[in-house]
Amino acid sequence: MPVVRDRRGAVQVLVLDRQDALNAFSPELIGDLRAALDEVAADPGVRAVVLTGAGRAFSAGADIARMAGMDVDGAREFAALGHGMCDAIEALGVPVIAAINGFALGGGCEVALACDIRVGSERTKMAQPEVTLGIPPGWGGTQRLPRIVGEGAAKRMILTGEMVGAEEALAMGLVSSLHPPDDLLDAAVAMGGTIAAASPSAVALSKALIHDALGARPALLEAEAEAFARQFAHPDRREGMEAFLGKRPPDWAA
Repeated sequence: MPVVRDRRGAVQVLVLDRQDALNAFSPELIGDLRAALDEVAADPGVRAVVLTGAGRAFSAGADIARMAGMDVDGAREFAALGHGMCDAIEALGVPVIAAINGFALGGGCEVALACDIRVGSERTKMAQPEVTLGIPPGWGGTQRLPRIVGEGAAKRMILTGEMVGAEEALAMGLVSSLHPPDDLLDAAVAMGGTIAAASPSAVALSKALIHDALGARPALLEAEAEAFARQFAHPDRREGMEAFLGKRPPDWAA
């Protein structure tokens, strides 16, 4: 299975394990993560979840090679898959901690944004590079990122597509702490253990109240997904993805 399950007491560790693609999200990986989240929701013994990636990345994002062949309808379906996954993380009754061990790019960054807490290491690198591919973020980035880091920092990340390193991610509040790479998972599990020691009902209620106050609104997330899908009819989208896959600079239409 592309998601490895590793139970640590009351903390369920979920490891994205598609290392040959830097844990890029294929429909199969999305489906297995959704299944793992459903398992957590059905298990009253789980009090917290740690989500991380195997190898050098948390997740390099959506699978661009697959996206390159999508039309508007296919992109709309793929956006719905990604939004469903992120919404499931947000709606889970227990907190989800993203342990960002390396690259968290595009959809990978958006999945981390859907988690309740993000911790990283000095190898952490995060970005929303979609504009360099001729598309906007499509899995909640335009909605969740401004709520976490503020409008200015979010616009800089989204409109430039530039990568943010570990120290800058910490300074802007994108991650809450940094740890040595070899200690990152244990630190995230320890944080999960601290949460697990608290009242589960109070934790669940607190998470829900915070999301009600600050969470992305469903109608706005739907608008983002639709804009993402429509952009697949634009020549910039084809040029951006073909340039990425061909490892050349894009030649945008005038």
